[in-house]
Amino acid sequence: MLMRRTTCEYMMWNGLPVIRKGIAESMIIDFGLNQKEAAGKLGLTPAAVCQYVSKKRGKIEISDEFVLKEIKTSAGNIIENGGGSILSETCRICKLLRSSRQFSLVRPSCDE
Repeated sequence: MLMRRTTCEYMMWNGLPVIRKGIAESMIIDFGLNQKEAAGKLGLTPAAVCQYVSKKRGKIEISDEFVLKEIKTSAGNIIENGGGSILSETCRICKLLRSSRQFSLVRPSCDE
């Protein structure tokens, strides 16, 4: 018997790369950081950021305009407030993605 994946598990494997990609791209495109600077702000390696911007990771495209706007807001918050805001911003965007039904394979989840 196969155990079904929880929503959080699904989002960890599929949603988190998309969120990181979106924030990294926003830091580079909207805020003018280079890949190394974006990596430092996100606590990632420059190679990971390179894979996000070259679409080798986080291949799902976000189509919801509101979520895209909020990713840009998150990128700005992380740049301004430092690494302490990465977790809260990532969780915030994850909740928005789940509520937007961007990931149609996600089943109804628990509250947190």
